[in-house]
Amino acid sequence: MIVGTAGHIDHGKTALVRALTGVDTDRLPEERRRGITIELGFAPLQIDGVGTLGVVDVPGHEAFVRTMVAGATGVDLALLIVAADEGVMPQTREHVAILSLLGVRGGVVALTKCDLVSDPDWLALVEEDLRGVLTGSPLAAAPVIPTSAVTGVGLDALRGALAAAARALPARDAGDLFRMPVDRSFSVRGTGTVVTGTVWSGTVARDEVVRVLPGDRTARVRGLHAHGTAMDAARPAARAAVALAALEPADVPRGATLVTDGSWRATRLLRADVTLLADAPAPIRARTRVRLHLGTTETGARVVSAGGGLAPGDRKGARVVLDEPVVARAGDRFVLRSASPVATIGGGTVTDPLPPHRRARPWPAEVSTPAGRLRLMLVEGGGHGVPRAELPVRLGVARSEVAALLAAAPDALEIGARVYDAAAAAAAEARLVAHVEEGHRRAPLEPGVSLQAARTAPGAEPELVEFVLARLVRAGELSTEGGLVRRAGWVPRPDDAQRALAQRLADALAEAGREPPSVAELAATHGAVTAALLRLLEREGRVVQVEADRYYAAAAVEELVEGLRAATTPGRVYTPAELRDVLGVSRKYLIPFLEYCDRRRVTERRADGRVVGTG
Repeated sequence: MIVGTAGHIDHGKTALVRALTGVDTDRLPEERRRGITIELGFAPLQIDGVGTLGVVDVPGHEAFVRTMVAGATGVDLALLIVAADEGVMPQTREHVAILSLLGVRGGVVALTKCDLVSDPDWLALVEEDLRGVLTGSPLAAAPVIPTSAVTGVGLDALRGALAAAARALPARDAGDLFRMPVDRSFSVRGTGTVVTGTVWSGTVARDEVVRVLPGDRTARVRGLHAHGTAMDAARPAARAAVALAALEPADVPRGATLVTDGSWRATRLLRADVTLLADAPAPIRARTRVRLHLGTTETGARVVSAGGGLAPGDRKGARVVLDEPVVARAGDRFVLRSASPVATIGGGTVTDPLPPHRRARPWPAEVSTPAGRLRLMLVEGGGHGVPRAELPVRLGVARSEVAALLAAAPDALEIGARVYDAAAAAAAEARLVAHVEEGHRRAPLEPGVSLQAARTAPGAEPELVEFVLARLVRAGELSTEGGLVRRAGWVPRPDDAQRALAQRLADALAEAGREPPSVAELAATHGAVTAALLRLLEREGRVVQVEADRYYAAAAVEELVEGLRAATTPGRVYTPAELRDVLGVSRKYLIPFLEYCDRRRVTERRADGRVVGTG
């Protein structure tokens, strides 16, 4: 479990952490020279009956709030520190606002430097003021423990309060998708590139392959350490140092994220519920530039909220457009800060980290459950559905919960690797039937509609089209055969005039014998319906299509084949000239007819001619 400090500069955060853990988290020479925390510091805190808590010590100076946010994101418990001799100060208020925006689940307040205050009334006044600041925050009911890092007063009580707060929180799911935002990256001689961070979810093991997002590089985990101790795996809510093979520190900067599952993607667009603090200096409009802090990432952003701008105190669904890609998950909290003057103005919760369209409409803020968001996703996905593998990320739930959510969604259809809304399947079904009906109307003499063309008609994923097609066939509404799809029971029925014309075409081909006219020549005499009628005659067995634009009377084809067999010797190779003399046709008809015989296996083509077989 991770404990993050918070509080105004010089209120004794680092000194208190040192008194609790024995570790000085100010490791940089400049920090020690100036006496202020600049970078994140880390220390293990042993608590009897609880185990080891990872402590993240953050800067308190207003110039380093961005670093504070990077450290506070992902913590389980907050340790808010207020100096007894000064009381609530500007960064106290800002840090409390940040903790609230980040949804910290609980914590403890340490009233430090009590050895400098001898007046009990002053302490009571400071605590009263502090309680007012904490109203409405996750720390509203937190215990306030008077302490002194110098005398040791209150340290045992503080440990006890942290232990109680830690036991009250549920453990994170070790079987969830692994994710670790990187807060430091450096090189160690003999080890190579090492990155540190808090494991937000899931587990990573030594020798496992991780992906680095954004950029999607991969690397093998050479080693894992927690507070200087080697381990085989890093679990949720643990501080971890991860040694990565084949990468340089610059490849994994602060703001990068380590993941293992292929479901994660970097994104420059988020749907979110956004809150603007009541004391924000101005509204946020679509063109307002802000700084967004999510995990250890900071980037420029624009917030496009539903129904216009976001006024101070408002909470709305919004589309957040980012300057740089981030790795996010539904349920992630973020902080918004203004660029000038620099201040924390609001924050929000990601409701969909991977919207399918760049101009995706914001979702209503009241849709707050995974089941509600799943319904919106499926409706929006339409005939393209939602990849099932993305649901743990887009819904913000563990993989083990996805199946239960889908089972409880009456309109969800799992087909292949995607999930569809039942209404989308019904719409695809209706479009497919309409396409077949229109095909019958346009070509009433044809036995059906091209199955390949019909598959594209619904404008949906192929797996959904196959699903609805199979459902229609099972229901007896459609049937398929030979690359065609038709309405069940459909039979081409030419009218009397068409039947008479078909007979005239059959007679013309029979009369032409071995050298029949082309389809185009017949159509010039008999009209545009000629091709359809010839196909009808072929299905009835009265004519044979020898080449793309030429049909023969069936009797003429049989006569030619029999003549070919009778006049040739099996096994002997005949040149085209010899076969032309055998068949008594010109070269214009000879070569297409021989190719037809090749397809029928009547003849077999060789390098210098053809052998007549017995096909």
